[in-house]
Amino acid sequence: MTESSKTILIIDDDKDIVQTIKGNLKLDGYTVIYSYLGRQGIEMAKTDQPDLILLDLNLPDIDGISICEILRKSFDLPIIMLTARDTLSDKVLGLKSGADDYIVKPFEYLELSARITAIFNRVDRSLVQEKQTFKHIEINYKTRQVTIRGEIVKLTKTEFQLLELFVSQPNKTLSREFIEKQIWWDSQLYSQSRALDVHIQRLRKKIEQKPETPALIITISGVGYKFNSQ
Repeated sequence: MTESSKTILIIDDDKDIVQTIKGNLKLDGYTVIYSYLGRQGIEMAKTDQPDLILLDLNLPDIDGISICEILRKSFDLPIIMLTARDTLSDKVLGLKSGADDYIVKPFEYLELSARITAIFNRVDRSLVQEKQTFKHIEINYKTRQVTIRGEIVKLTKTEFQLLELFVSQPNKTLSREFIEKQIWWDSQLYSQSRALDVHIQRLRKKIEQKPETPALIITISGVGYKFNSQ
């Protein structure tokens, strides 16, 4: 699916923001439809079946959390929440309601564009390829199941996302910042912590033959990590 064939629905009551985002998305090749009201947006989602929704949290007739929950009962399409609220509790609430990502107003369009592209890349990989095998690892993207040497290995959501990211870019050095932005909706929360290293260490224990001397997920000192597919 090319960008020009993808439709994005904007549900936001701020007309200036809608028109600005719409203009930029069209320049990027997307088809754009929009609604200034939540309930109308829900109906548009049902009838037009967009590939992604940009959803404002504060709408005059129904809040974005409720809209997200309603849509999640019928659709599995990606949803990015747009909101002026910048508290951790609001972000967590939005994600728990079913949103795939969360971006705080005001934002630069380049950041929004990057998040949209990242989501479409993940969706496209799962559509094009249901299973993928690297050495002794088999990944089923549809069931999110990982098999190591014929045995099913249980990965946490974060561990699976890390493995999926590494496999999608084999033999490329990925910076810590890049990985954190791809895995966590608010990477700033993790930028000063060792959370990424902890998750990678746990993933290594599950997929590496010798976790203490990893052959798959290689540490690139001072930069990040690389997935070795050779």
